[in-house]
Amino acid sequence: MRSDLMKKGIERAPHRSLLKAMGYTDEELKRPIIGIANSANEVIPGHIHLHKISEAVKAGIRMAGGTPMEFFTIGVCDGIAMGHKGMKYSLPSRELIADSVELMATAYPFDGLVLIADCDKIIPGMLMAMMRLNIPAIYVAGGPMFAGRYKGTDIDLITVFEGIGEVARKEITEDELIEIENLACPGCGSCSGIFTANSMNCLSEALGVALPGNGTIPAPTGARIRLAKQAGMRIVELVKQNIKPRDIATIEAFKNAIAVDMALGASTNTILHLPAIAHEAGIDLDLKLFDEISEKTPYLCHIAPAGKYHMQDLNEAGGIPAVMYELARKGLINTELETVSGKKVKDIIRKPLNNEVIRDIDNPIMEKGGIAILYGNLAPQGAVVKQAAVDKEMLHHSGPARVFDSEEEALEAILGGKIKKGDVIVIRYEGPKGGPGMREMLAPTSAVVGMGLDKDVALITDGRFSGGTRGAAIGHISPEAAEGGPIGIIKEGDIIEINIPEKRIDLKISEEEMEKRLKEFKPKEPPIKSGYVYRYSKMVTSAATGAVFKE
Repeated sequence: MRSDLMKKGIERAPHRSLLKAMGYTDEELKRPIIGIANSANEVIPGHIHLHKISEAVKAGIRMAGGTPMEFFTIGVCDGIAMGHKGMKYSLPSRELIADSVELMATAYPFDGLVLIADCDKIIPGMLMAMMRLNIPAIYVAGGPMFAGRYKGTDIDLITVFEGIGEVARKEITEDELIEIENLACPGCGSCSGIFTANSMNCLSEALGVALPGNGTIPAPTGARIRLAKQAGMRIVELVKQNIKPRDIATIEAFKNAIAVDMALGASTNTILHLPAIAHEAGIDLDLKLFDEISEKTPYLCHIAPAGKYHMQDLNEAGGIPAVMYELARKGLINTELETVSGKKVKDIIRKPLNNEVIRDIDNPIMEKGGIAILYGNLAPQGAVVKQAAVDKEMLHHSGPARVFDSEEEALEAILGGKIKKGDVIVIRYEGPKGGPGMREMLAPTSAVVGMGLDKDVALITDGRFSGGTRGAAIGHISPEAAEGGPIGIIKEGDIIEINIPEKRIDLKISEEEMEKRLKEFKPKEPPIKSGYVYRYSKMVTSAATGAVFKE
């Protein structure tokens, strides 16, 4: 066993002595030792209950004859970090989490690894570490939050964000917003729509590195605890069979995950995270692959923020196995692939229980996938849009640029009534390098919706968007302004044309003018000059390559 490196033989007597100081017995040390990377904390609603999930995982490990050893990682809640300096630290935390798990699982040569998380950048950080280490491993989510209820309607965190704009235009009162605030997030779990956390938890199932139900079983349920116990039992079997993450997460498995991504209309952040996870597995996921799969994969699930359904509805309809069932009917996924459950995909998928929540493959919401990749002279390396959440009237839009060099400047203008119908809001110097940290623009996009402009105004940025964003919001514009990208040379009033059906985003100036501006352009320096995100800005690559570190 791998753990013999720290526990077997006379020369390891000092090591065993230290382990016994913590109460481990000789019998426990003879068993497979399973590391548990837990991101439980008291600062994220999706993580407040992860100690309970971990206890269930430990019970499963012990039932199967293993010995659990738990350690912890950091975690940032994007919702709480949103709209201030803290958001600059969210995406960079992904690399720090991956590095810390690698460090712990190498310093302590565990035989297997269970990774427990539930939100935003923590999930991909865990999965990146899983691929990098390539020892038997399984991922366990804390599960989605239930939707809130207000005046008979399901609501969620995005309802609160959009409420700010509604107050600004006197659509609702401040007292009503406080009522919504008190009801939108009713308890533990990852926010209840197909936002980034739930997107990644669902895609971990599709990738085959988590058990069925991982993405959709609600957090505060007995079923979630049972799933955690089953994962604990299963990791011991994976160790015995020496089944490793890269045996499961092949290029074909990533294609399955992308197909599910498109069918769900998941978060645009998946376009950052899947390539980063694949990179750790030695697989190159080009943006063009996402576009190819999106072209042939129908959008099947109208889940918030694009639709009225939430994660508990998706779970009741059959969850990810049911989504994959529909995709399999048209040969859009590979059903012969193995998963950590010990079953092939074809043995897991099942017919949907509700064809409103999970549409029949022959009756999709859209013929093409929920996410589109755009190119053009404004985004030579690509840009990303959640086309499933764009109003039909905004799929093709041309308008004058309103240029801002930070999120705060743009938000002030939106809430101050300075943005007019037809405008294209440009927020730059918010990319991985220029931000630094590639902040999410949920506050501005929610303000646009709240101000009633989502059918009239587009927003483009070299930053990114929350999975909760809706409207004509185009992010990840690459190369970013800080790298000398064309987004940095846009002038106030320039006409920008967005054509989502044709996958284009262009600055309507002549080639000669474009060349002249680019030649004269001197990008601004990132605003933070010290600490972790400063080092991050020096090492990070483009959003087009998943914002991974340079080799």
